[in-house]
Formats: sequence, C-alpha cells, structure tokens
Amino acid sequence: MTAPAPTTQRQRRERTSLDRRSAVLVLEDGKVFRGQAYGAIGETFGEAVFNTGMSGYQETLTDPSYHRQVVAMTAPQIGNTGWNDEDDESQQIWVAGYIVRDPSRVASNWRSRRSLDEELVRQGVVGISGIDTRALTRHLRERGAMRCGIFSGEALADPATLLDRVQQSPEMKGADLCAEVATTESYVVPAIGEKKFTVAALDLGIKAMTPQRMAERGIEVHVLPANSTLEDVYAVNPDGVFFSNGPGDPATADHQVAVAQGVLERRTPFFGICFGNQILGRALGFGTYKLKYGHRGINQPVQDRTTGKVEVTAHNHGFAVNAPLDKVSDTPYGRVEVSHVCLNDDVVEGLQALDVPAFSVQYHPEAAAGPHDAAYLFDRFVKLMEGQRA
Repeated sequence: MTAPAPTTQRQRRERTSLDRRSAVLVLEDGKVFRGQAYGAIGETFGEAVFNTGMSGYQETLTDPSYHRQVVAMTAPQIGNTGWNDEDDESQQIWVAGYIVRDPSRVASNWRSRRSLDEELVRQGVVGISGIDTRALTRHLRERGAMRCGIFSGEALADPATLLDRVQQSPEMKGADLCAEVATTESYVVPAIGEKKFTVAALDLGIKAMTPQRMAERGIEVHVLPANSTLEDVYAVNPDGVFFSNGPGDPATADHQVAVAQGVLERRTPFFGICFGNQILGRALGFGTYKLKYGHRGINQPVQDRTTGKVEVTAHNHGFAVNAPLDKVSDTPYGRVEVSHVCLNDDVVEGLQALDVPAFSVQYHPEAAAGPHDAAYLFDRFVKLMEGQRA
C-alpha cells in the first residue's frame, strides 16, 4: 500500500475531535461497554475475542485468521510503536473491529510511518477505546466468545435496536471464510539461495512470514488458492504439500479435507498449521469443535510430546481437533498420535502420523512477532521431504 501524506495540524485537531465521540460495544448477551471511538467512525459486527499478546499488534491486525472477529487486546496500552510498512502479514487489516483500553498518545519507533489510529481510519476499521478490557476479558472467559457490535457516530442514533442487530449478525460456527481471505491467483515465493525442494502451499489465509520461513530453508513455495484441486496441487510437481492457517469453522472445509486425503493417499509429505491442522485432523477421521473462548496470543505454553520440551508459542484459534491424548489412534491412513498439547487446558496442539509422512500443529511456528521456540517445525518438514526423496 502507498503510505498516506503526513497529517496536518488541522487534520490532527479534527481527528482529536472525532476521538472524543462516544462509542459503545454491545455483546450478544446484552452486556454493554461505553467508551470513545477509536479508528474509523461507524459500526461493525463480528465475534468478540481477546488476544493476550503484549506486542505484535500489527501482525495480529493483518492476520487473515482474524477475519470477521472483533479483537480486544488485554495489554492495557496499544499503539506505542505506531504503524510501519514492513511488518504486515497480508495486504490489509482483517479484523472486523478493534478494542483497546488506552491508545498510546505517541508512536515512537524508527520504522513508524503513522499512528495505529491513522491506519485504522485509513482502512476503515471501526474500534473503541477507554473501556475496561479486564472486565471484558473476564466476561468472555466466563460466558465464551460471542457476537458483538461496535457503534459510534451516526450508528448510535437508534440505541434501542443495537442489541437486536448484533443478535441478527452471523455466527462464527458454521462460517466458511477461507476463500474470502485467500489469494485468487497462484504465485511463487522463490527459495533463498540454492533451491532444494518445491512445496505446494494451499492458501487458506496464509501469513506472509510462512512462505518466508520455508524460502529461508531452500524451498520454492507455490501458493495456491483455497479452492485448488488435487490436480492443481500436483501440477507444480511438489516435494511436499502445506496447508496454511485461516479463518472460519473447519467443519465447512469439505473440499480442502478431500484434497488433504488425496495427498495422504499419495504419501506426499504434508505439513499443516492452525486451520491446516484441523483439516488434517478431519482428513484422518477426527472431529473438530469450537472452543469456549479460544487461544489468542503470543504467550501460550505447549509441550512437544515427541521431545518433552515445553515451548512458548503464538496462537490464534477458536476451534480444535477432537483426538484422544492418551493413546495412538488407528485411522484409514495408519496410526496417528497427538504430538503437541496445550499445558493450559489440554487442547490438542499437534498431530503426527506414524505410517504416512504427515504432521501438523495448531499454533504458529512462523510467529513473525515472536516467540520463535517452534521454528524447528519447518526443519522437521524439510527432514520429512529429505526422507521421502531418499
């Protein structure tokens, strides 16, 4: 995107005036939070969720997995480092709305080009500030993620109808969203240095850092649209197949599950992240379910059961795979075990096939904003392709 011209003093005064407008956050259970408009003025609807990261807000906002979600930040002050043009994970902000306690009054970073507020206005993202985000987080932990709406400006003209409008907005359960955020045209991310492998990556909401992590390891990545067929995948003659993260309910991804099953039948090395983990789970015969309030943040403890190591990891998922933790499962594609588990709540965070070359994780090893404890999983994918080639 082209950076906007610097704001004038008059524009800053006008922006300050807008910031003082009232805004309300209305949850579908009737709970209301009142604050000030932040970002664009207007209205927005989505699923209210919270993110526990203290940094990385730019990567969060541009992560396609947050499509149709209204994200509340639990860190009290947001916007300290402004907005730069290098750290975006995609071509736009994907969150449906943004909730912060205390917007930083100063953006201080040598790479900053504008404030977070200015970027939210630029991209038309409606937000609210000045609310008690601790109380909101506790409410969502107790009641679960739910639909919500943020209203400011003329959208507040008829307050009696706001709750009804929220309750009429679409739910996340049953939402088929990955095609809405994925590329419509295939493209190639070249290997850095010597090319060692070719990978077909199905874009279900892929983040820019994912093919970058593979390119760093000598992988040429062919990024394909979400609705690509098995024939499209093998048209690039891949050494491995990758399914990315993405938004929505994995129960709707029947097409992608069928493609994954075709990959398993051909015994091509498979690696999935987040939504890709859920699709692999379904392809193997496991079910998926919606978590009460999900995992979102860059500080989630996960144990790699294959090594016993505990990693601090980045998460963004509201659904999970329903696979048994305490036994090896028999599937149509051989034996499968749970390879990673969240230490907070025992949610399945990874799957490892024992008889076909396939594995996946629910969290984000690419983690542009950090932490990088799980970056080794890309090396594990390389070893899987090396072993298959040998």
